[in-house]
Amino acid sequence: MAVYSHSPAADLPPPKSEVGIVGWLKKNLFSTPVNSLLSVVALAFICWTLPKIAQWALIDADWFGTTAQDCSREGACWVFVIVRFNQFLFGFYPSSEYWRVVLAFSLVGFLIAWLLIEKTPKKGLVAFITVFIYPVIAYILFYGGVFGLPVIETHRWGGLMLTLILATIGMFCALPIGIILALGRRSSMPIAKSVSIIFIELWRGVPLITVLFMSSVMLPIFIPEEITIDKLLRAIIGIIFFESAYMAEVIRGGLQAIPRGQYEAAEALGLSYWKTMFFIILPQALKMVIPGIVNTFNALFMDTTLVLIIGLFDFLAVMQSAFADPKWPGFSVEGYIFVALVYWIACFSMSRYSQYLERKLHTGH
Repeated sequence: MAVYSHSPAADLPPPKSEVGIVGWLKKNLFSTPVNSLLSVVALAFICWTLPKIAQWALIDADWFGTTAQDCSREGACWVFVIVRFNQFLFGFYPSSEYWRVVLAFSLVGFLIAWLLIEKTPKKGLVAFITVFIYPVIAYILFYGGVFGLPVIETHRWGGLMLTLILATIGMFCALPIGIILALGRRSSMPIAKSVSIIFIELWRGVPLITVLFMSSVMLPIFIPEEITIDKLLRAIIGIIFFESAYMAEVIRGGLQAIPRGQYEAAEALGLSYWKTMFFIILPQALKMVIPGIVNTFNALFMDTTLVLIIGLFDFLAVMQSAFADPKWPGFSVEGYIFVALVYWIACFSMSRYSQYLERKLHTGH
């Protein structure tokens, strides 16, 4: 009697034209005749411009020197950026106190890295230190006045340092306020809902540049003369309120995307409103709107350049002030390229980390 085997045959490997570099090119660049034409035109343009850009920015560029006369070649003059590098980073902060700024940012970088690395212990304690203790330490380091540190007034803060301070505080404070506003706007309590709607629509209906101008010029008119609010603090308050309104709408979109069954399941379990929100609804909603949150953070990071309108010299403003130096005429292209590169690195890094979070928290598989 013949014996037949019913074991399944081994899977055949995919065609070589569908995997690897060839497969990627076919899928992304040459999937249709129109896409193929556009890809060829784009590649031709890149091949035509890239060598010229590399020749100007790298090969023929001047990298070493101390004055504008050292830029004698036909390429870019990166000497301008290198000589003024500290000013671009720290603004008008005294050079003898740079170590305080470096220490403050190094400390927060260490704390954030500790929280982001999965296997590090004591994350709860580190989070408590980051949220409640580090801001006090950072203020002491930046401003001084205690422990023998000389006072550095906020009008001397500037450059990338000021940009990072504005963006970090704005991001840190806008997220929780936005969550509260989003919950208030979806609340069944008329007063909480009305207050949230009025706040959100008021701040979303006004340009940020107007908010900064009002916070700097108009706010002191409505407070007693004996009370003085620092210009930087006024700008930070305006930025927080403005960004929290946009953050609230982003989070509200995530809340509305949660199926009604999630709320009903929580009610069936006897969970209170706050337990339902913090343990069931908000974790799902925040996961869904990670791209929107990061997009808002990126917009905030770039919008900090508007503080120039109230006399604060952020990264871009310090760069533009350097263009007015008669000792360095005609180097604005190099300066703007350097600023654009720094902004791109920061925003691209946040974008890539958000994509990593999306993959890590993805539960649709």
